[in-house]
Amino acid sequence: MKYLIVFSLGLFFSCQSQDLSHSQVINGVSLVSEKTVMQKVDLDPILAVNAEWCAVIPFSFMENLSDPGLKFNAKWQWKGERLDGCEENIQLIHAQGLHVMVKPQIWIGRGEFTGKIQMKSEEDWILFEENYSKYILAFATMAEENGVELFCIGTEMKRVVMERASYWSSLISEIRKIYSGKLTYAENWDCYAEVPFWAELDFIGVDAYFPLVSDKTPSIPSLNNAWKKHFNGIKLLSEDLQKKVLFTEFGYRSVDHCAKSPWDYGKKGEVNQLAQFNALSSLFEQFWDKDFFAGGFLWKWHPDHRQSGGEENKMFTVQRKKSAQLLKEIYGKSK
Repeated sequence: MKYLIVFSLGLFFSCQSQDLSHSQVINGVSLVSEKTVMQKVDLDPILAVNAEWCAVIPFSFMENLSDPGLKFNAKWQWKGERLDGCEENIQLIHAQGLHVMVKPQIWIGRGEFTGKIQMKSEEDWILFEENYSKYILAFATMAEENGVELFCIGTEMKRVVMERASYWSSLISEIRKIYSGKLTYAENWDCYAEVPFWAELDFIGVDAYFPLVSDKTPSIPSLNNAWKKHFNGIKLLSEDLQKKVLFTEFGYRSVDHCAKSPWDYGKKGEVNQLAQFNALSSLFEQFWDKDFFAGGFLWKWHPDHRQSGGEENKMFTVQRKKSAQLLKEIYGKSK
């Protein structure tokens, strides 16, 4: 009976949710995968900021950058990272009227950058690809069964993308056989234009940590001016491929100089809520009403809202910070 219920829910949400035209802009948050599944109360703060989408992120693990033995859905993983936990979270999110992107990501050793993954032999490349396909197809199947609207086929894998382009085309074909929703891929801000398979996907996915200005507390006009060197390239790629750009991740830490190298989660400095507020304000001003832009997923959102963020927090979340009201206003306008 359990499986009949799950299957029926999947059919229902597939019929109701696969068409993304219901929303002019994707107003999303990136959920942190935790030890336990979410509860209804955890979604109330997300609804309160007018978000309409959640990115659910199932992790796989590699010991190092050249390890072909990708591990996923293991018993030792947190439930929020596994198939069963993701499924429970997705069903809860859908029940509250929100939409979902499933966004698989790899964690390497001590947090090494996935863009530098490099196998040592052709045999290792083949084994890595076999393991990665198992990982992605398992979660694509789960996504289809639960009516997930959007699926991301990978995150920031520059070297794998550049060196193994034919593999990705084959993988996309395999995903299309089992998953009927929309597809994207999340590439880093510095090489998104080099991805060879954008034409095979539905959205151009960019993790939008573009370097802007080095000011301690950047002003919105200075940020707007700095965006010019990136904006045109993003727009031109969208026009060339006739596909909208989706910021699969965007965000800034609430710390001094947050717009200098926004990807740096270890940046030192004092708490600076205004810096985060201004940086997000500029990003919203530049992109959120543009025809070529599909929206994005704010990095990141912790399910335990009461214990997350706050005025003394230096990290990316806007929870219980000055920028939460900004998110509420912008997301509310573009519903």
